[in-house]
Amino acid sequence: MHSAHDQLAFDELGTPLRETTFVVVDLETTGTRPGPDGITEIGAVKVRGGEVLGEFATLVNPGVPIPPQIVALTGITGAMVYDAPPVDQVLPAFLEFAAGAVLVAHNAPFDTGFLRAACQGHGYAWPKPAVVCTVRLARRVLSRQDTPSFRLSALAALFGAATTPNHRALDDAKATVDVLHALLERLGPLGVHSLEELLDFLPEVTPAQRGKRNLAAHLPERPGVYLFRGPGDEVLYVGTASNLRRRVRQYFTGSESRGRIREMVALAQRVDGIECSHALEAQVRELRLLAAHKPAYNRRSKNPRKSWWVALTEEAFPRLSVVRLPKDGALGPFGSQAMARLAADTLAGAAGLRTCTLRISAKAPSAKPCALAELGRCAAPCAGHQSVAAYAPSVHAVTELIAGRHTVPLDLALHQVEELAAGHHFEQAARRRDELAVLVRAIGKAHRLTALAAIRELVAAAPDGEGGWEFAVVRHGRLASAGVARRGVPPMPVVDALIASAETVTAEAGPLYGAPEEEVGVLLRWLTRPGVRLVRTTTPWAEPAHGAGRWQRWLDRVAAAAALENAGQALN
Repeated sequence: MHSAHDQLAFDELGTPLRETTFVVVDLETTGTRPGPDGITEIGAVKVRGGEVLGEFATLVNPGVPIPPQIVALTGITGAMVYDAPPVDQVLPAFLEFAAGAVLVAHNAPFDTGFLRAACQGHGYAWPKPAVVCTVRLARRVLSRQDTPSFRLSALAALFGAATTPNHRALDDAKATVDVLHALLERLGPLGVHSLEELLDFLPEVTPAQRGKRNLAAHLPERPGVYLFRGPGDEVLYVGTASNLRRRVRQYFTGSESRGRIREMVALAQRVDGIECSHALEAQVRELRLLAAHKPAYNRRSKNPRKSWWVALTEEAFPRLSVVRLPKDGALGPFGSQAMARLAADTLAGAAGLRTCTLRISAKAPSAKPCALAELGRCAAPCAGHQSVAAYAPSVHAVTELIAGRHTVPLDLALHQVEELAAGHHFEQAARRRDELAVLVRAIGKAHRLTALAAIRELVAAAPDGEGGWEFAVVRHGRLASAGVARRGVPPMPVVDALIASAETVTAEAGPLYGAPEEEVGVLLRWLTRPGVRLVRTTTPWAEPAHGAGRWQRWLDRVAAAAALENAGQALN
């Protein structure tokens, strides 16, 4: 007996089982280990609402000998499959037969394992269907008092199946259809009426976990952000959803198998939902909430200040330093300290900046030249061999590159790669090429993020897929307002209202004007999606001279510089 708060409303039922199409499949194979070959027979029956819609049956040439014990079990001999089509010819027809249906099998991991391995081995995409295992379902529905065995033959006898399983694919699939229907009849009294409930029912669910399902009852069926709160009202977990109620309910079913999340659900006392206009707003709100609350059960830390940056030091002979906090003129962001260090070293080498960490006085440098100076890779300002004035052009070149005004250091670095390749120093050329590619990608990314963050206000629209528009008002790299104009609603009044009510954003110091780099990145990815249109902007946002197209052309030039290296390696 279900309590009122456990009973699903009609609009939450999902796909009724009577309207669900199942393809019940059985395979005969040469062994038990999945691989690209080894299937000897495929049999399948397509059913919906208790009616048979179609059958699929074929022998398959396994491409390998059939062991004697398998011949004795199935009766399928090498002579029977000699003229049968190989699996790579059978798969397209079977995948078409099963397209869009729920796949059912007795001991489903075995059958789906072979089918998945065959797809992977022969270049077909595995469609990732929903899968129901009748062994697992029987163990959830029946007790040992009902049946001493969960083998297909035992269940077929228990339920009086019209077909007796005999280790031939189509007959076994027909018997499994009868077993499936008998098991589904027993699920109604257990409150399982839809496909979604069936998939949730299969795994074990604790009563406490299922009992908290009412925590989602008040949530809207709209996109947004949800927050699980603990006994002290602390935020335990934050996530996004296209349908808040449906997604949160899944945490209280067997579809949630992560041990850490189950622990979180056991602690949860309340779930708050924040309805959002569209998925972009939900993503941004999630980032901000994660940064504000740092929930203990969110696996990934999304601290908006986690990245690394490369910046010039403030001294007479500046060098490139890897730092955590960005400042004006810094290059980044980088996802790791190692990537930032690699980019800094590559840029320093290309521009002629020193890489030592000494603090050198402009008036009385007195250090002994280091090994880099002896190798000709440093002009040794530490020993007084280079003045501040002579060193300044290198600093200026780096500053101008980061600002996007020229690419002189990259030109020099690319020339070095070409010279190394022409001189048959192939390994060194390859290493320099890869380092330069990392630097070019980093600079291109930095310029795109900075260009967006510099815009005081930008309004963009994306089609919602139903004839309407999703709007975003972006100010200095932050989402300031979001809304939608559904089909038939005049869009421009909606835009005007969003601008009027948008959050005030003041530009701050730093390369991204104070905006968190994760948020700028999310907005940039959304803005560059196909179909997104620019509605208004205070600054023309055409492709800048240092934009994505130019950096892609730079990567093409770096790749071209490796052509001679590849040819030389082939000759060697």
